Amino acid sequence: MPSFIFPFSWTKSLSALLAWMLIWMAMGVCFVATAQPHELSAQEQYVQQWSEEAVYQMAVHGIPASITLAQGILESGSGRSQLAAKSNNHFGIKCHKDWTGAKVFHDDDSRGECFRSYENASESFQDHSAFLKRDRYQTLFELESTDYKGWAKGLKKCGYATNPKYASLLIQLIEQNDLGKYDQQGLALQAERIAFAEGKNAADAARHAVLTNPSKSTVQRGRRAIQLSERNIEYILAADGDSYPELAVELDMMPWQFYRYNDIDRSSGPYQPKSGDIIYLQPKRKRGDQAWLTLRPNESVWQASQRCGVQLKSLVRMNRLSPETPLPATGRLSLQWRITPEGKLPNWVRMLRGPGG
Repeated sequence: MPSFIFPFSWTKSLSALLAWMLIWMAMGVCFVATAQPHELSAQEQYVQQWSEEAVYQMAVHGIPASITLAQGILESGSGRSQLAAKSNNHFGIKCHKDWTGAKVFHDDDSRGECFRSYENASESFQDHSAFLKRDRYQTLFELESTDYKGWAKGLKKCGYATNPKYASLLIQLIEQNDLGKYDQQGLALQAERIAFAEGKNAADAARHAVLTNPSKSTVQRGRRAIQLSERNIEYILAADGDSYPELAVELDMMPWQFYRYNDIDRSSGPYQPKSGDIIYLQPKRKRGDQAWLTLRPNESVWQASQRCGVQLKSLVRMNRLSPETPLPATGRLSLQWRITPEGKLPNWVRMLRGPGG
């Protein structure tokens, strides 16, 4: 039988083909076995660590988060320069005449120039925002807060740096690291901040609607009393012997909805609610009505989540919880805002709320 692929017999061709297939399969196994997980670059690590601070500064001061992050990466060598590592100065801000804080001396344009020194890097971000709100940079605030190219060119024009390529370097960093998305987060937080200051909190409005319409607080569905929480979320109280699959049939829902709405991990196996437990029939909220919730003795964060109607993942994020710190050291949970590393509400929230904030 003639072969149009190999110049030898069909049997030998088939054997050779199989041999090559085995070789390539073996090579594929080797590639898979030696593949390593992606390690974050220095720039990616910097963005991961400081993006939230940049977003916060944008919400409060109007400086694009993308610009703040790009400047931080460029000026501090992604947080690894001597000035950043030893003095927490991420933006290369020099002392100037009006600086009364700590100082450190480094060679820059001239030998032994005076730079500002901070107790922590967050102070550097705050001072960077204050520095850019000087008269010298006021024209920048006439630009759209998402116009990072305009801001980059404006910083160079206003004399922030002497490097003639400063603007193009910032733009390159922003686009390479997709930093523009943090400007959108900054705008969202800014709108939320304004709404809070004006007393237009949607959660408060929902709560008011429930409290002023008590007739809506309980609805009968078959033998179940469907109750409406102060957060306007439907729930029932578990009875003896209740299970999610049976409740799903009885209430015309899907079993996964009970697990998701009540923050139960399905991978741990079937969950059996206890008599009297709250079982939500709708998603919990991302934020609470009040600023804080005091934990009861021996109460877990999940139990607190069920009690206040706020999603567990939101509580974990807002309170900076982790497997190492599963409970807040203060004994109370923030329900509306992400606390600082020191366990306090953000400065602007405390200022709006007053001494009791």
